[in-house]
Amino acid sequence: MGKSRVIYREEGKSMHEASLGGTLRDYLTGDEIDETTFEEFRQALVKLLVEEKGYPASQIKAKVKLRYEVEGEEFERPLDFVVYDEKNVPILVIIFCAGEVGSFERETVCAGRLVVGGPVAYALVTDTMNASLMDVRTGEAVAHSMKAVPEYSELLEMVEKADIMPLTDEQREKQTRVFHTYCGFIYGTCCSESCSLPPDPKKD
Repeated sequence: MGKSRVIYREEGKSMHEASLGGTLRDYLTGDEIDETTFEEFRQALVKLLVEEKGYPASQIKAKVKLRYEVEGEEFERPLDFVVYDEKNVPILVIIFCAGEVGSFERETVCAGRLVVGGPVAYALVTDTMNASLMDVRTGEAVAHSMKAVPEYSELLEMVEKADIMPLTDEQREKQTRVFHTYCGFIYGTCCSESCSLPPDPKKD
């Protein structure tokens, strides 16, 4: 039996995302990172989580790798942010999107179900101007707009009350295929309308 072909995406980028030739200081680590068309929006998002919503910076991880296999091929998709509790259990997956937030909801739910250590109770998709908070178990949006981003204390209470069920092998395979379909669209196609950027956070 031949080895699976491993397909790696360039760290943290889709084909929509391009280097701008400079660097930014990463909010979480303080390291210098590549400045891209999307990275400043991710940085603004994580700053919002920490400084306005009370999330401990030490419990947020960026570009968490989600590896999966489809038909003998291995794939890797970085998740923009994953929030963990004090026991290092993931409780929230966050996906940044450049486009209509609603069109990324199902993909975000799949990511919340497949993340290592999950499923998580909730997943958030946002372009930093709008957002949908998704109930990962039901797949339904429970809140919209940037007000959908919960305070950290509120998130802990929501997770405590949530009914989180592990996936069966059959469910995991189905979710993996759905997730891969969406990743194929994101990484394999591009159109000017779906790739529109939110306003530059530097101008706020």
